[in-house]
Amino acid sequence: MREPLPSGQGAVPGAGAPAGAGGTGPGLAAGDQGWTHLDGAGRARMVDTSGKPVTLREAVARGRVRMAPATLARLRAGDVPKGDVWAVARVAGILAAKETGRLIPLCHPLPLDAVAVDFRLGAEGVEIQATARTTARTGVEMEALTAVTVAALTLIDMCKALDRGMVIEAVRLVRKTGGRSGEYTRPDEPAWEDLGEPVGPPGPQP
Repeated sequence: MREPLPSGQGAVPGAGAPAGAGGTGPGLAAGDQGWTHLDGAGRARMVDTSGKPVTLREAVARGRVRMAPATLARLRAGDVPKGDVWAVARVAGILAAKETGRLIPLCHPLPLDAVAVDFRLGAEGVEIQATARTTARTGVEMEALTAVTVAALTLIDMCKALDRGMVIEAVRLVRKTGGRSGEYTRPDEPAWEDLGEPVGPPGPQP
């Protein structure tokens, strides 16, 4: 027989609600999602998703590595000392998505059905997009965001001999589908094709 999860009487608004239930509190309007990663006593917990249905879920995240124009030109020409930057960064992003449940303490390990990572050469640096898909009880937003972040870190590692001033920025969720909360699309987000020119062979799309 499964033991109940610990709970407590605390003052954290919405924290004692079951997984998926909403709560209210400072900065939260009625009906908004509460602090589901805290129990009633304010202690960190892993959300119990056992009562949620298994559904198809997808998330798309983006980010950017801003760099000097000379570094961008070297990437465009394929002239980087460490070799195939795109292949290495793409595989790093995919691997990171698979390890998200080990990297982010309260994330659920998910059976990923597909992960794709792609790049475009923008005006000020490299644009990165990751798409993750799963059939599970919780979403893959963190997996997509982790894939973007680690792909960006890998780009910096591959190019740091050329440019010590590179910056990772604008890591964000662009779209998610599936689950109880339905679909989310970031307002005013441009089409991926509008963010720059493609690099090398594109990664397979899920």
